[in-house]
Amino acid sequence: MSRPTTGGWYLFLRSFSSSIHSQLPSSTPEANDLFNKVRVLSTRGNIKEALSLFYSTPQLNQSQQTYATLFHACARHGNLKQGQYLHHHMISENPKTPQDLFVTNHVINMFAKCGDLDSARQVFDEMDRRNVVSWTALISGYAQQGRSYECFSLFSDMLVNCSPNEFAFASVITSCDYVCGKQVHALALKTGLIASVYVGNALITRYSKSCEDNFVGDGSEACRVFESMEFRNLVSWNSMIAAFQHWKLGGLAIGIFCQMHGGGVEFDGATLVSVLSSLSESYDGDNADMGLKGCFQLHCASIKRGFMLKIELATALVKAYSDLGWQVSDCYRLFMETSSRDLVSWTGIITAFADREPESAVFLFRQLYREGLVPDWCTFSIVLKACAGLVTERHALAIYSQVVKAGFEDDRVLANTLIHAYARCGSISFSKQVFDKMRSRDVVSWNSMIKAYALHGQAKEALHLFSEMNVRPDSTTMVALLSACSHAGLVKEGIHIFDSMSMNHGVSPQLDHYACMVDILGRAGLLLEAEELISRMPMKPDSVVWSALLNSCRKHGETQLAKLAADKLKELEPGNSLGYVQISNIYCSGGSYNEAGLIRKEMNGSRVRKEPGLSWIEIENRVHEFASGGRRHPQREAIYAKLYSLIGQLKGVGYVPETSLALQDLEEEHKQEQLYHHSEKLALVFALMNEGSLRCGGAVIRIAKNIRICVDCHNFMKLASDLLQKEIVVRDSNRFHHFKNRMCSCNDYW
Repeated sequence: MSRPTTGGWYLFLRSFSSSIHSQLPSSTPEANDLFNKVRVLSTRGNIKEALSLFYSTPQLNQSQQTYATLFHACARHGNLKQGQYLHHHMISENPKTPQDLFVTNHVINMFAKCGDLDSARQVFDEMDRRNVVSWTALISGYAQQGRSYECFSLFSDMLVNCSPNEFAFASVITSCDYVCGKQVHALALKTGLIASVYVGNALITRYSKSCEDNFVGDGSEACRVFESMEFRNLVSWNSMIAAFQHWKLGGLAIGIFCQMHGGGVEFDGATLVSVLSSLSESYDGDNADMGLKGCFQLHCASIKRGFMLKIELATALVKAYSDLGWQVSDCYRLFMETSSRDLVSWTGIITAFADREPESAVFLFRQLYREGLVPDWCTFSIVLKACAGLVTERHALAIYSQVVKAGFEDDRVLANTLIHAYARCGSISFSKQVFDKMRSRDVVSWNSMIKAYALHGQAKEALHLFSEMNVRPDSTTMVALLSACSHAGLVKEGIHIFDSMSMNHGVSPQLDHYACMVDILGRAGLLLEAEELISRMPMKPDSVVWSALLNSCRKHGETQLAKLAADKLKELEPGNSLGYVQISNIYCSGGSYNEAGLIRKEMNGSRVRKEPGLSWIEIENRVHEFASGGRRHPQREAIYAKLYSLIGQLKGVGYVPETSLALQDLEEEHKQEQLYHHSEKLALVFALMNEGSLRCGGAVIRIAKNIRICVDCHNFMKLASDLLQKEIVVRDSNRFHHFKNRMCSCNDYW
């Protein structure tokens, strides 16, 4: 949140400069002309030219007015080097002349604004006489550089010597901690300066920051200050909107904006940036359309007022549209319409693509380099996150080489992201290498590695790593451990972790932990125990809990309990197809095709669409997508021919299609054909057709899938791995399956 005092302090200093000009003795017309030239050059930012004229004109060297103007220009433009030289010149040219109080105040302000607070304090301490400006200039400098102790200490000393003005109050309030801020607040009430808009804005900032940083105090104090202000300026409204946005109270931020706009207060780009962030936080899921409507309105207002030229606003718009589900292609078009694109805007558009189109995110990362920009820590973090959504680790390896080249090799956050990316791409060994090489690890590092083991079904390794953990585990650690136990069928271990997590580690079970426990019990066939656990939950079960129970019912053919879970799921997420699909599958598996047909009819009537089964495989740096049926693929005839040839070979070594999984009452032959065309089978066959183009000579075939792998495809992959003498790695929506020599890493427990 920006400091609300800076603009007011500069206005004060400028008025102070004007006042001293009128107080200084008049000069000759020629000297006045020269001074005006120096002033104009300084105002326009041409400091070097102004100083050159000053140094070459001896008569100006005696003008206190000119010195004040030049020091003020150096302060405004942050030109410390020129300011230091000018100060040295002033002392050497006038060694016996007492320094003018007003000029000395400008010297303090110049050093303070340029960050040289030691020099500012030295000049301040050497002054024979000080006024309120002297104190305020140094206090403001300490505040802006974050030196809160010196700021508060100097303010306390000021109270003994003179009465602080509103700018001194505002500076110390924004700088000090919550307790000191309360003391200064009380003093402002006592002196009557609480009525100043600058003091009020500073208090809003102080109390907002205390709440954000989890210090004592709460947001209500900032709200009370805001409501009590007799006069509010744009900074007041922006500070309150930004505060609500930082507190994740987007609805209140939007409400304040509506109140502001309804009252005729003009907003600026900073207002819109905060409101756009609030929109994306407040409207999601079923309310996303309402959020998008608000986005469109703010977009129009931005264009109307000419704010779209501001890169930070365009970046905020891209993020808001992306978060609210706008097409990434439309986000990209908006990004390209921005006249000047900086690193922040590039990182924003990469973020928009990272989850939904990771390949495009990596492409944009390359484009960033071509634009001559250098990625920072945040950009690398986002693009590595995008790599986690790709089929192979190739891109993650390439980007990691850039991380090393940029000097971020020892960055802990990037190492944590890399562990996750490698694990999601199927390379658990690379994840372990990164983890082992880390010089220091935080809880996220340990969690990332434990989750990596869980994802690949290596529960024993996850539990062993947990036993070596040398930092305090958190809620995420427990979810990762319970997930590992669930994938491996370690029921006793999972129950022990769940029962002891509160007492041994201070972590109270939340929804995610209960969902994992329902999954552990349900997968093991303990459906009644899972149902009982749900009934004892201290909070209302969410869709994840009911999904876990429904999946277990499907696995064990428990129709009655499955119907309850499906109804609960449809109630919580009416637009989610999972409840309909799973209960329909259960009916089909039991031969109850009429009931399954009724479920599908209900699903169609509710306009709920089933997520299509898709699989991806990478061949020669290009990702190929396959849908069940494969009818749209340009090489479908060749793929079908190769597929049926492989099926014939597999039947010779024991493959029997699981026709009980067919979703319709069809002839046996048609049921088999339906199973043959599942997307992961088509992806495998396409890989075999392009074996020479696969990495590592095709010894490992990696396939990604968006939904859970079915029993028939699981059996198919096990037999194919042995027949082809290859390792086949399939990442489905839940975990990794490493098929090799007729075995799967999940031990048929998934």
